[in-house]
Amino acid sequence: MTGLVVAVFVLVWVQLSRTPWRELGFVRPKSWFVTVAAGVALGVALKLVMKAVVMPLLGADPVNHVYHYVAGNPVALAGMALIVIVSGGFGEEFVYRGFLFERLGKLLGHGVPAKVFTVLITTALFAALHFFDQGAAGVEQAAFTGLVFGSIFAMTGKIWIPMIAHAVFDLTALVIIYWNLEPNVAHFIFK
Repeated sequence: MTGLVVAVFVLVWVQLSRTPWRELGFVRPKSWFVTVAAGVALGVALKLVMKAVVMPLLGADPVNHVYHYVAGNPVALAGMALIVIVSGGFGEEFVYRGFLFERLGKLLGHGVPAKVFTVLITTALFAALHFFDQGAAGVEQAAFTGLVFGSIFAMTGKIWIPMIAHAVFDLTALVIIYWNLEPNVAHFIFK
């Protein structure tokens, strides 16, 4: 929920500062179909690679105990699905990619070194945020996803694919937890 709370403050700032939405990455895509499809494919693929390859290599527990209460619980699944779409997909991307990229761009410029630094700084902040509810494994996972989402935003200047991918990444995680597939996915490659 932290992402949503901060996003509300950023929305207020956007209105008061009269910052154009375009500067935050809200640019109409050439094709909504392609944008949504790319975001969905990236979100699912990134979650599966993180769960089956990256996190096992980092020695993470195959079960996310913080959110394990969702396993087999349709009410919890529905509530968490709404939270991850709004807070994670919209809120966190709006803050960490849209707002912080815009602010750091004004401070550092828009050249390649500035964008690399911005990706690294926003990723560090994004990853640190995940420590409070998910511990070290959450920080590790958020660092990788932050680098991916931040790099996409830095290269395109558009927020839609990172937003959609982030929401789908989190929804994929919830489905894996709900169906109690975490150990199977985590041990799919590395037994």
